[in-house]
Amino acid sequence: MSAASPSVFSRIVSGEIPAHKVYEDAHVLAFLDVGPLAPGHVLLIPKGEFATMDAVPEDVAAALGRVLPRLVRAVQSATGAPGINVLQNNGKVSGQEVMHVHFHLIPRQAGDGLGYRWNPGKYAPGEAEKLRDQLSLLLTDPA
Repeated sequence: MSAASPSVFSRIVSGEIPAHKVYEDAHVLAFLDVGPLAPGHVLLIPKGEFATMDAVPEDVAAALGRVLPRLVRAVQSATGAPGINVLQNNGKVSGQEVMHVHFHLIPRQAGDGLGYRWNPGKYAPGEAEKLRDQLSLLLTDPA
């Protein structure tokens, strides 16, 4: 938990701020975004206050992961959306504004105008292998 003042999402969890809750269990809460990009735009948050994903304990991350597919199916069914963006901004530089981990589930329709820019790059020769090796070592080393 953060020593700073509670995030707006923690205040929703505590009931201090009302929200249109769509799912809740012991670990997570899902509710309609108050500023939706599309009807049915839902936020999924852990009940504990963790600023970024690297701070989320594995059991809490597992709880989020268990709910995501079910929530996607429900949002698609309720909105008739043929697609959904599942978005998690991690850190201010990525666009995160509320420093409490949250996933956006944004229903998408053909021609809805929401879009995003995706400018793929390329690895220099040997760069991908070096990065792969670094990541593999970090993921297998318990330290």
